[in-house]
Amino acid sequence: MVEQLIFKNDFLRIDIPERFNSKHRFNIAIHQNEIDIIHHLPGTITWRDVNIYQFSEMDELFRLARRCILDLIIFATSVRLDSEIALIAKAKERPSLATVPAIIYHPEPHRDTYLQALECGADDLIEGTWNSEIFGIRIQMLTERSKRDLGVNPTSKLPGPILINKEIQKHIDKGEQFAVCYLDIDNFKSYNDYYGYMYGDKVIRLTAHIIRDIVLDLVHDGFVGHVAGDDFIFIIPYEKVDIVNSNIIKAFDNIIPYKYKDEDREKGSIVSKDRRGVEQVFPLLTISIAILVNYDKMFTHVGEMSHMLADLKKYTKTLAGSNYMIERRHKY
Repeated sequence: MVEQLIFKNDFLRIDIPERFNSKHRFNIAIHQNEIDIIHHLPGTITWRDVNIYQFSEMDELFRLARRCILDLIIFATSVRLDSEIALIAKAKERPSLATVPAIIYHPEPHRDTYLQALECGADDLIEGTWNSEIFGIRIQMLTERSKRDLGVNPTSKLPGPILINKEIQKHIDKGEQFAVCYLDIDNFKSYNDYYGYMYGDKVIRLTAHIIRDIVLDLVHDGFVGHVAGDDFIFIIPYEKVDIVNSNIIKAFDNIIPYKYKDEDREKGSIVSKDRRGVEQVFPLLTISIAILVNYDKMFTHVGEMSHMLADLKKYTKTLAGSNYMIERRHKY
C-alpha cells in the first residue's frame, strides 16, 4: 500500500490521499533501500509544500501515477543499484511516468554507479552526506529543466507535442491497432474573453484532470497529452473508445455548468464577441472529440493521422453539444 506523508512547514501527518488533494503541492514518490532520507525532504523542497508517497513495488508506483501527477521520483539506496535499475527502466516505459524526473541518491557510490544510473534512465545521481540546501537547488533546477526540455505543458503538466508525436509514432511502428482521440473545447475563446484568462485556465486544468483520470482509470497504460490551449490528445485501445469518450463527455457536461455565474448558467449562454469582434450568443462550453483508428497498419507516420484528425475535428465541432466521432473512411 502506498503511504502518503504530507509536509507543511514543520507539521507532519500521515493521511489517506484523495484524488485532487495534491493539486498545488510538489508530489514526490520515493523508494528506499537500506536507507531512510524521508525526514530530509521537507527541509530540501522549500519552495513548495510537499506530498511524499513511499512505495516498495512497481505496481504501487503505477497506481500512484494514476491517482495524482508526480513531480519527482527518488530511488534512495546505500547498496548496489540492481533493484533500482530494474525499477527505473520499468517506470520509463510507462507514458504516465516517462516525463517524471527520476533521481538516484547514494551516500557512497562506487565508480561504476554513475554509469549504471545514467544507462538505466535516471536523470541525476546525488551522492554524499545529505545537504538540503545544495540538493534542493539541484532538484529544483532538474524539475524545471525537465518541464522545459521535454515539452510538458506547464498548465496541465501533461506531455506536449514532442512527446505526443513520439508516442503515436511508437504505436505506429509496432503495428498496433489503437485509437488516437483529439479533444477540443467548443467556444472556449468566447468563455476566456468573457470571464478572463484566469477562469479560462481553470477550465483547461479541469478538462485535463477529467481526461487524465478517466483515461488512466479505464486504460492503465493509456497516454494523455496536451497539444496546446484547449486541445488534448489521448491514445487508447479501439475497444475502449466508447466507454472512455462517453465518460469524458458525461463528466465534462455535468461539471462545466458550475464554472459559470448563476445567471449565465440559468440562461444556458453568455454574450461575447466572436473572432471578428461581433457580439454573439454562445452556449455553455461543450467538447468535440475526433477519433482515428489505426486499422491493419494503415498509417506509416504521425503526419498522416494528424491531417485526418484535423479535418474530422472541424466537422465534429459543427455538431450541437458534446460529441465524439470515429473516422470511418480510409486513409487519404
